[in-house]
Amino acid sequence: MSEHYSSVEGLDADVKDAVLRLTLTRPQRRNALDDVSMAALIGNLEAASTDDEIRAVLLSGGGEDFCSGFDIVGRNAQRDVRPRTGSIQRRLPTQANRLIPLLLMLQLPVVCAVRGWAVGIGAQLALAADFTVTARDAVFWYPFLQRGFTPDSGSTWLLPRVVGAARARELLILGRKLTGEEAVEWGLAGRAVDGEDVLPAAEELARTLSSGATVAIGLTKSLLNAAPDNDLHRHLAAEAYAMELSSRSPDFREGMKAFAERRSPDFGGR
Repeated sequence: MSEHYSSVEGLDADVKDAVLRLTLTRPQRRNALDDVSMAALIGNLEAASTDDEIRAVLLSGGGEDFCSGFDIVGRNAQRDVRPRTGSIQRRLPTQANRLIPLLLMLQLPVVCAVRGWAVGIGAQLALAADFTVTARDAVFWYPFLQRGFTPDSGSTWLLPRVVGAARARELLILGRKLTGEEAVEWGLAGRAVDGEDVLPAAEELARTLSSGATVAIGLTKSLLNAAPDNDLHRHLAAEAYAMELSSRSPDFREGMKAFAERRSPDFGGR
């Protein structure tokens, strides 16, 4: 594994065939994130953002579940005294509020494999990924209000854009749970399969993406994420800029050569 990536308690990081594999490994807590695994997840994704050898990211959970959210109970149990006023407001910009924008802005395709529970920020990780493969019987749940506090990790921003305002209220205010199949119907995931097929399907998708035109994929991802906040003329200008960049890449030349020679392209990710 590259020295740029590090595994910690709760998160394994591994690189294989240009795919950065990030696996949540706290099965005893349904893979809930804590301060250590959150920091490592962010650090590994930041490293991938400037690593020319990485061409895709695969995010999954070890054991029966994907991620049951952030382990607030575990954090509070470690404290001898109450934190200072404003501790949540100070912490979130470097944790959940850093992680979700990082997934959205990363100019690499991110594939997420969901089995079992995807709760709170776990559901947000799946939503922020570019492609999510879910088990049919997985459970997507945003229980913030059922716990007595307001949503975080950009869920009140991202959910309405993906599922619409009415459905976002059902998920966030009423705490409606969705199966994996329902998550696909609502647009939270892309594909539902049997539980044992989730990781193989996600791995195959990550391999396919890692052999694509990485520069063009990254620029296309950026355009898709910027579109809702752009007017048409600004977005057309952004498309022209992306076209200019991608057409100067070696992969563009390979794509044109392969087209002329009537063969499949062999992209190098450059």
